Amino acid sequence: MDLFTQSWSALRAAVADLRDEDFAQPSGCTGWLVRDLVCHFIIDAQDVLITLVTPTTAQPTHNAVTYWEISETPPTGDDPLDALTVRLAAAYQDPALLKFHLDDVGAAAGRAAALADRGVPVVTRDVVLTAGDYLDAYVWEWTLHHLDLIAHLPHVAGPPAEGLRRAREMLEAIAGGVFPASFTDTDALSIGTGRRVPTDVEKAELGELAGRVPFVVG
Repeated sequence: MDLFTQSWSALRAAVADLRDEDFAQPSGCTGWLVRDLVCHFIIDAQDVLITLVTPTTAQPTHNAVTYWEISETPPTGDDPLDALTVRLAAAYQDPALLKFHLDDVGAAAGRAAALADRGVPVVTRDVVLTAGDYLDAYVWEWTLHHLDLIAHLPHVAGPPAEGLRRAREMLEAIAGGVFPASFTDTDALSIGTGRRVPTDVEKAELGELAGRVPFVVG
């Protein structure tokens, strides 16, 4: 099973196992409840479907790593699209409807990914990359957001180890540096993206990276 399919399947399974009361809990994304994050997954699934049927004859300009942009300011939840997501999520009211919509659109996105020619260039966010690189970029998206999903839900299964490992590799490529071997993949991703503040001991282990984290990637 490729990493995109593995990561996406695990994330959808985690959502399917959520209890109704879990949707009202905070997520690891600033300003978003779990229900808002799940609504974001639906929007992401739609983006996958749209992108995979938007081929181009242009040459790729980006790959799975350079697709992501680094910002100097962490998200506040006030971005217009973020605010729209919150309103959309609230409109569902019944968590079962969110689950149903994600299962429906998410399964279609998964099938489209499985059928995609990974070498065909596609267009998204005004950049060109191969379908393979685009799907690889989404391993990062699914893995980080899976960590966000379970941030306050310890009873929910986390992302696959292979996805965590690949996301760490991508973070280190973005950072241009290697996180300490003593850091688990989850620790490296959480600290490296600002989802958790490093302890004093961890700061010392980070060395020169300590002054550069977090990397706000989106």
